[in-house]
Amino acid sequence: MPSDWSSALPVSSSASQASAFLTVKGAAEYLGLSPHTLYVWRHRRQGPPSFRMGPRGRVMYRLEALDAWIREQERADSRSNTTLSPLDAAPRKRSDYDASA
Repeated sequence: MPSDWSSALPVSSSASQASAFLTVKGAAEYLGLSPHTLYVWRHRRQGPPSFRMGPRGRVMYRLEALDAWIREQERADSRSNTTLSPLDAAPRKRSDYDASA
């Protein structure tokens, strides 16, 4: 094995590892929400993905998962995703509406 094999490995410092995971408080600050909202969403199995880590089972969030969740929210919102905008949809005929509604 070449003597410089370690240079080919990804560098992983404790600072970069620590910033890759956020506590509930950190994730709430990052998302601009209250920690209580994240706890409620977790209980209801909504919101960004989270997991328990460590011997005490602290709830944690991956920063990359939070960013992916934000992108999903943007794609699902008709104001951000013009393909979902009801203003761009063709007008519906009266016969297209469900009569039982």
